[in-house]
Amino acid sequence: MGKHETNREDWEKHEETLEKFIQVIAKNMSLYGITTSVGRLYGTLYFSNEPMTLDNMRDALKMSKTSMSTGVRALSEMKMVEPSFKKGMRKDLYKSEEDWYKSFTSLFGNRWRHHTETNIEEAEETIHELEKLKQQTDEEELKETINYDIEKLEYAKNYYSWLMKFIRVVETGEIFEYVPREKNDGTNE
Repeated sequence: MGKHETNREDWEKHEETLEKFIQVIAKNMSLYGITTSVGRLYGTLYFSNEPMTLDNMRDALKMSKTSMSTGVRALSEMKMVEPSFKKGMRKDLYKSEEDWYKSFTSLFGNRWRHHTETNIEEAEETIHELEKLKQQTDEEELKETINYDIEKLEYAKNYYSWLMKFIRVVETGEIFEYVPREKNDGTNE
């Protein structure tokens, strides 16, 4: 076996090792409602030393151009991927946002804020409907049950209100005052 073949095997081993971690990243991102393929796309961009075109990404991930475009757009909206420029290059280039702390606060904020706001609205609507039913019914036991249910819904609303405060603490970066970033996080802070 020649030196060239050994080197190729080493490069393949390197690629396999990174691929395992990219799968971990993709699985982790699914917690935030991001599909595994989009998570893999982010992982691939993260480990790429150079910005990539859609064609590069498509070749690396064996995805359709439409899927690639949709994935890149989704990651851009979440501020996890940004356009990159290279003199003389006509095609669009993209690179990953490498500050995971920033990505987390953005991603967490976007996802949780939407769900929490929806939950608050649903709780308020349910309380409103139950109040109407309480006014209409002559059934005393049902009125008591409704009062009990409304208490539980008010508790839920208070929880969601607290969660909105927590989301703001994360989104503004204030969270880092309470849970500091790791020392060796690649920034000069």
